[in-house]
Amino acid sequence: MASQNPSSKGQAWFCTTGLPSDVVIEVDDMTFHLHKFPLMSKSRKLHELITKQETNYPTTTEDYDIEEEERYCIHIPLPEFPGGSVTFETAAKFCYGVKIELSSSNVAPLRCAGEALEMTDDYSEDNLISTTESFLSQSVLKSLRDSIKTLKSCEPLMPLAETLGIVQRCIDSIAARASSADPSLFGWPVNERAANGRTSSNQVLWIENGGRRKATARAAGADSWFDELGLLSLSLFKRLIFAMKAQNLNPEIIESCLIYYAKRYIPGISRSNRKPSSSSIPSESEQKELLETIIANLPIEKSSGSSTATRFLFGLLRTAIILNVSEACRAALERKIGSQLEQATLDDLLIPSYSYLNETLYDVDCVERILGYFLDGLEERSATRTEVEDENSSIRSAELMLVGKLIDGYLSEIASDANLKPEKFYELAVALPDNARLFDDGLYRAVDVYIKAHPWITEAEREKICGVMDCQKLTLEACTHAAQNERLPLRAVVQVLFFEQLQLRHAIAGTLLASEVAPADDGRPSNSRREEQEEEDAVARPVVVAPHAQDSSSTWRAAVRENQVLRLDMDGMRSRVHELERECSTMKEAIEKIDKLPNMGPPGGVGGSWRSSLTKKFGCQFKTQVCDSHEPRVVEGRRGRNHHHHQ
Repeated sequence: MASQNPSSKGQAWFCTTGLPSDVVIEVDDMTFHLHKFPLMSKSRKLHELITKQETNYPTTTEDYDIEEEERYCIHIPLPEFPGGSVTFETAAKFCYGVKIELSSSNVAPLRCAGEALEMTDDYSEDNLISTTESFLSQSVLKSLRDSIKTLKSCEPLMPLAETLGIVQRCIDSIAARASSADPSLFGWPVNERAANGRTSSNQVLWIENGGRRKATARAAGADSWFDELGLLSLSLFKRLIFAMKAQNLNPEIIESCLIYYAKRYIPGISRSNRKPSSSSIPSESEQKELLETIIANLPIEKSSGSSTATRFLFGLLRTAIILNVSEACRAALERKIGSQLEQATLDDLLIPSYSYLNETLYDVDCVERILGYFLDGLEERSATRTEVEDENSSIRSAELMLVGKLIDGYLSEIASDANLKPEKFYELAVALPDNARLFDDGLYRAVDVYIKAHPWITEAEREKICGVMDCQKLTLEACTHAAQNERLPLRAVVQVLFFEQLQLRHAIAGTLLASEVAPADDGRPSNSRREEQEEEDAVARPVVVAPHAQDSSSTWRAAVRENQVLRLDMDGMRSRVHELERECSTMKEAIEKIDKLPNMGPPGGVGGSWRSSLTKKFGCQFKTQVCDSHEPRVVEGRRGRNHHHHQ
């Protein structure tokens, strides 16, 4: 066969074989000047079209110029040819016997072109359809990355590619290959450069392996996997995700695919990169549809232990609020975040209020709902736990304490907002159970900031706000600060002083007990021990006992000095508490005298109005252990102190 050198000249394509063309085929804006016999030998469709028209043209081709050729050649238009002019050019080369190079990007268009031109093995051996089918099954569908590329190339070939089963075969191959992939490649965080489409062979992807994070050189393969996946249209991506879920794929892989795809097309998801990696930004309606698809397909299972996944979920939530997605979609996302709230940071919780209906700077209602979902999840796990899961109770308590610390920090951050109502602050502060906080110092800090930023609230609201903290769980430093805090109401100060005194008393009692036990254990060895020591070595015994006696003496002197310092501090604290108790007693007596006076109320009114008004004014509703000197524990403590002084 003579050498054939096809070439393109502008919008016309010529096959330079030394013979004039007798067939002109138009595909899109390209005109192909070809020869009928090579085309008819491979394509049944072209054979039928050429045979139908060749009777109208002369059979000789001697001394034709180009104008005569175009006048008398067979003209065959092929509108909407699958793959366009580029694919037809490759198919024409195949008809001329030119060796073509198949790839994952052109095999699907060529397969559709072979179908359109009816290039079957029944018509000619080793034809285009069988060649492309063999390449698909033996090469493309055995590679995860090539399957995604071929699936991407099917988008302009619809619905023919769907009819031929190429789309479904690629989707099934991707789901199967992904299920057998190493799940560790999809740990967190997903490489930011990979999400932006700027991958390289030496990129590093952090993965989770046995609780430890390490870098792996296999990251380049995972990045390319994500790169190709991000090029799919939303319709094909949705079908692929559904197929992955049907294959019971690892939830971390599915979540990684969703996150990568969202970062590529939705701006503002990641705070480190406000621009999407895709060159074309989808419209608002397209972003909303994409966002709802991502949220609806997020796995219910908790994400990996890294906070990167949780940070991305909060980014999705902010975007969902801006795009005004459906309530069901937003609730599903908040429930997902609530299941792993212990992985969040304070910066994640600071969600701005995007609605004009909210007066506060941050969306407190949203955080309150997320916290509710977290607590509901804890209750469900506690109700359904088995004996084996009882071993993980310490993990659950650790998660609860992490969330408690997180909420305390959030309360301190939003407390300075002038528009934050006392009821909203109170509801969020008391939402957590008591065992969520080991100490209430963080809560006290939030209360102090709120009272300082809201000096106009009433005394009753001030007492209610201070009631969220447990004075028994304040450290000594926090107690000292609270006792001198003029912004706190009187009741809170009395409670703080009372429990501070109890802490000092317990500290002194513990020191005395330790100092009494130490000499008995160290300075006085038992008789049996002394007899054994004498029997073993009579000379070495003094050497052993003397250091113990010397150590016990020094320990005792140190304990006495510490007790003296603590006693001085406690005496000062006792005097302050007694002064406050006297003031409380005086106010109580005044109230009782007012109650005994007849006809103090208005005619027909209630005489207790004076009592209620004074009670509200002075804040003296403490029928508790705070300042009631007749409380049994306080009386017993005083009797013990008096008895000690008399001795």
